[in-house]
Amino acid sequence: CGCLEIDSAKALYRYVFHWVSFNYENIKALGQGARGDLNSSIIKGFKLPIPYADDPEKSLEEQARIVAILDKFDTLANSISEGLPREIELRQKQYAYFRDLLLSFPKTEEVEA
Repeated sequence: CGCLEIDSAKALYRYVFHWVSFNYENIKALGQGARGDLNSSIIKGFKLPIPYADDPEKSLEEQARIVAILDKFDTLANSISEGLPREIELRQKQYAYFRDLLLSFPKTEEVEA
């Protein structure tokens, strides 16, 4: 467990979150010992790519744009994995309801052919 201090004038928290999430396996591989422990000196040595690093205002705008795109993808991915099974279940119930409604009509006297 660790804590990252993020200078909000240079990087957005969600931007750092997405970058760390994307690079998790690479970060974990830098760990030491049998468990791959990370320490603060390893973490502090990380270089986070910042768009337009020489222009803080433009950098934060670009980070916000990137975060918005990645958050939308994240929402979509979670919606598909969590929402889709529920949607399928509801559609199956809807199908069964209308099937039963359409095929359940009053019985009339049988007509001989």
